[in-house]
Amino acid sequence: CGFELERHAERHLRSRVQLAQRYPADTLAATLDVAACCDFSLDELTYEYPEEVVPAGETPSSYLRRLTYEDSNWRYPQGVPARVQQQVDKELALIAELGYEKYFLTVYDIVRFARSRHILCQGRGSAANSAVCYCLGVTEVDPDQSTLLFERFISKERNEPPDIDVDFEHERREEVIQYLYQRYGRDRAALTATVISYRTRSALRDVGKALGFDAALIEQVANNHQWWDGKGIQPERLQELGLDPNELRLRQWQELSRTLIGFPRHLSQHTGGFVIAKGALCRMVPIENASMPDRSVIQWDKDDLDALGLLKVDVLALGMLTALRKALDFIGQQRGHAFELQDIPKEDKATYDMICEADTIGVFQIESRAQMSMLPRLRPREFYDLVVEVALVRPGPIQGGMVHPYLERREIHRRDPSAITYPPRLEAALQRTLGVPIFQEQVMQIVVLAAGFTPGEADELRRSMAAWRRKGGVHKFKDKVIQGMVANQYEQAFAEQIFNQIQGFGEYGFPESHAASFALLVYASAWVKCHEPAAFLAGLLNAQPLGFYSPSQLVQDARRHGVEVRPPDVMESHWDCTLEGRPTSSVGTARRAQAGRQASVTRDDQAAVRLGLRLVAGLSRQAADRIVRAREQALFTDVDDLARRADLDQGDMRALAAGDALMSLSGHRRQQVWEASALHRAPLLLREAPVEEDWLTLPQAPEGEEIVFDYVSLGLTLRRHPLALLRPKLAAQRLSTAQDLRDFPGGRLVRACGIVTVRQQPATASGVIFVTLEDETGTVNVVVWTHVRDRFRQALLQARLLAVYGVWQREGEVRHLIAHYLRDLTPLLGSLATTSRDFH
Repeated sequence: CGFELERHAERHLRSRVQLAQRYPADTLAATLDVAACCDFSLDELTYEYPEEVVPAGETPSSYLRRLTYEDSNWRYPQGVPARVQQQVDKELALIAELGYEKYFLTVYDIVRFARSRHILCQGRGSAANSAVCYCLGVTEVDPDQSTLLFERFISKERNEPPDIDVDFEHERREEVIQYLYQRYGRDRAALTATVISYRTRSALRDVGKALGFDAALIEQVANNHQWWDGKGIQPERLQELGLDPNELRLRQWQELSRTLIGFPRHLSQHTGGFVIAKGALCRMVPIENASMPDRSVIQWDKDDLDALGLLKVDVLALGMLTALRKALDFIGQQRGHAFELQDIPKEDKATYDMICEADTIGVFQIESRAQMSMLPRLRPREFYDLVVEVALVRPGPIQGGMVHPYLERREIHRRDPSAITYPPRLEAALQRTLGVPIFQEQVMQIVVLAAGFTPGEADELRRSMAAWRRKGGVHKFKDKVIQGMVANQYEQAFAEQIFNQIQGFGEYGFPESHAASFALLVYASAWVKCHEPAAFLAGLLNAQPLGFYSPSQLVQDARRHGVEVRPPDVMESHWDCTLEGRPTSSVGTARRAQAGRQASVTRDDQAAVRLGLRLVAGLSRQAADRIVRAREQALFTDVDDLARRADLDQGDMRALAAGDALMSLSGHRRQQVWEASALHRAPLLLREAPVEEDWLTLPQAPEGEEIVFDYVSLGLTLRRHPLALLRPKLAAQRLSTAQDLRDFPGGRLVRACGIVTVRQQPATASGVIFVTLEDETGTVNVVVWTHVRDRFRQALLQARLLAVYGVWQREGEVRHLIAHYLRDLTPLLGSLATTSRDFH
């Protein structure tokens, strides 16, 4: 039993009676003498901030103040605005009063390290409400250009440390994490944990395995439960697989799986929550080694740590920062000087024109179907419009019924700004969103202005809103809100209406500071796409996996925007995608024509994008690096020279041939594959010996075969789109192209067909599935309502080539195909391998 395995290791305290039964009376009495000699208080376990961040001769307060003032001059070289200076002084006073200086200095040190290594980073969340964070370079939202609510970040009433989230380039975040371990030691720094609970599929898998079901059957049953089926086991899913859900063992499987759903399964690493302490963390919290090397993890989640008041910094990874850094580096190389985020021109008209047209594939945050549908309706023309756009397509505004009122008032404001009116004293809170509350900060401002709350009390209300469904915490503020508003001369009915709106806002309210931080990246990525599409594509491809769209879709979109994309080639390519100048002779053009690659209209002001060897399936980074190093010594003369000098085995050569990357040495793909397969690794002494043998010349493959191999190896093709080859068959079935649909009037019955590239079910869509189809002329956005989804479930789930019959919906620039009937045409693709990105 457990007692025999580990004697005297019980995890509980015995009663006096139990102790008296086990130990002599004099021994028990002696414990009281020992206790009397102990001078200890639980307060001694209080968390203490690290001290390394404060230099000798400085106090935390003086050092933070000095850094803030010095860096404010860097932020405002023309002089710090009086409003900002006043805000900075107010924040520094509160930070000193609450003793949070070391926390700010710790975050500053992390950001300083990242910037010293040229790692792009940006703070977000409630920290963007802080002028001090902006001056220190932690956040990028200018307090002089925004409405700050510092109490959203720190307040006396909350009595807990602030929480600063900082995004770093996802490829280089590990450098930041290892810096923290090196600076503070593994015993004083650790990542927080997160509790992973059972969901439908994981419960089915674990219970099925425990009950001894066949592994293949377990996967079939688990995979047949989709995200839109909700939380729970669906007997219909078993019936679809030819199983009887009422059979005893299957019924047991279902019932036990239902019991597990929501129950904790295991601990995992938090996405980036980092705790740093003055002393050893193991004295306060349980620590374990992570599965990843050189990492430690606290065995508690972030909520447990918040309750203890431990310093937590979220060191987060953001792929768009990686893509932007690489794109900006490309722009700098093209222009001959460094080009940074702050060098991007502000409020560029062409960028906003592109955004209004929903031409935003690849653009941060506004590339989803819902966002792209909103853009032509909201028509952003300035930065704050992007802040609203980011926040508006969120659960809170949607479920709170704020989207349509905001759009209606925006249209009224366009025609006559004076027609928009506001309740007394609430204009300051509601003017920026035309009277429709969208942000958490606005709720706080409303209760301060109308109900007499202090800023700290308003933040307590905000925090309780996030938990009202679980604890009913928001109701304790009902009387205070209503009575406060009535005391300020508001009607009782209006006060109750305001409280009901606050309650409806619930846990879904979006922070304005967070939206503003994201809007900066929205604008930056949109500007790069608009003005430097080649650098934008190269940056996105080098940061994959990222965003909604696959490399194939990104390449197709860039080519439609005039970017020339060149195939991977051992004579030109590096591991990453690179930019190249325009060809100076007809050689490159002739080779592309010989290979059947599609010519397109290109922009003269843009470099060409050379695809990197990273896209070649089956080729390692190490092999690619050896190719580049050998090529720098001398160009390769043939495939044998390549294999010998780059030390490539037959697997490497076959991968390169399958990816059509040996064209410069061997010609068309069939010849490449033949020559790569004919190579043998000779002993070292014989590698220089000439080999005399006849060489076979093969005919070039037809275009369809080439396209199939492109998708197998690269996941994309630079030749004609696959549907261009199928168009005669599709036209015979009266299936229109995406280009044809764009010109159709709304309300028309249409038929369309395309390769499925995206399936998405937003949490607020009530079971509706959004599908994106791609053909040789563009994309079609399809809306699949729940009754159609359930009727054509298998086609919706499994089709790679999908035909849709339905009604074409057109409202201005917003176009959708409302599906009535779905048909799986995947057999027409033959062996063509395509994939979709599915989100929920």
